[in-house]
Amino acid sequence: MEPLIIKVFVFFFGVALGSFLNVCIYRLPRSLSLIRPGSTCPGCGTAIAFYDNIPILSYLWLRGRCRHCGCTISLRYCVVELAAGLFAVAVFTRYGLTFDGLFLYALVAALLVVTFIDIDHQIIPDVITYPGIIIGFLSSFFLEHITYKESFFGIILGGGSLLIVALGYYFLTKKEGMGGGDIKLLAMIGAFLGWKATIFTIFVGSALGSVVGMVVALSTKGGRKMAVPFGPFLSLGALVFLFYGNELIGWYMALIR
Repeated sequence: MEPLIIKVFVFFFGVALGSFLNVCIYRLPRSLSLIRPGSTCPGCGTAIAFYDNIPILSYLWLRGRCRHCGCTISLRYCVVELAAGLFAVAVFTRYGLTFDGLFLYALVAALLVVTFIDIDHQIIPDVITYPGIIIGFLSSFFLEHITYKESFFGIILGGGSLLIVALGYYFLTKKEGMGGGDIKLLAMIGAFLGWKATIFTIFVGSALGSVVGMVVALSTKGGRKMAVPFGPFLSLGALVFLFYGNELIGWYMALIR
């Protein structure tokens, strides 16, 4: 019974944090303060009362609309909060209430913010990746799941590999095919998860990105010219590694033997 109670607590902690992540997703690309003003309706600008700002529950109670003007509020707010809660439980189940689990959940939270900002604006804010690289590397000196050497080479391999690809693509086409944000994002992933994770993330992210890119190209008239953000696929690849990476790598190595 006790582990279940802890999981419930962890879930609500994640949901509450997810509410703040929604603030980051909306305000960071607009260079707005994360503290002031408080939450407001995107339609009428009215300040949202605390009882209308309870994660998930308020959205369901108000049926996704503003109490004052009836403006529809995006379902994404609820999705981000729910995802943050479920990932909190997943990280706790996998790593327990440890420093490793806390720092890895910080990575998950950063990846959630990066994913939705990149989808909306095709940018990955430096204010997330630069501190993430530093925090990931410094934390490797006292965490158990990674050594400082793995973190260091994760940063070098993560950032360097995509930088080489970006420079090569530009040299061949004279066009920018990959933004600097993707490079710094993979370096941050490498800082938290190590060099093996960077290789795994590139493979999974590229595979998923290629499939989605082809679907978009075939299903829309301007698909071939439509830019598909790569950040969400890198984030998804990192999340897969976080929970199943070692098992999948072990399975693959056994298969090729």
